Amino acid sequence: MSIKGETKEAAGFVKEETGEMLKNHKMAQEGRNLRNEGRIADGKAPKLTEPGTGHYESDEDKDESDKK
Repeated sequence: MSIKGETKEAAGFVKEETGEMLKNHKMAQEGRNLRNEGRIADGKAPKLTEPGTGHYESDEDKDESDKK
């Protein structure tokens, strides 16, 4: 994992979640795009679901949220 990839993913997560809270779909999608750039940089698969759906795309994503 690269610092740059992790930073992009984290910043994208914050922007995506903020957009969801504000009901701003454009902001949420921009955050998701940034988050995916970071995921791809770290060799992870991008998230393909619509922002705000709360669906897990893989067992790995579900396992990570269970740890929190």
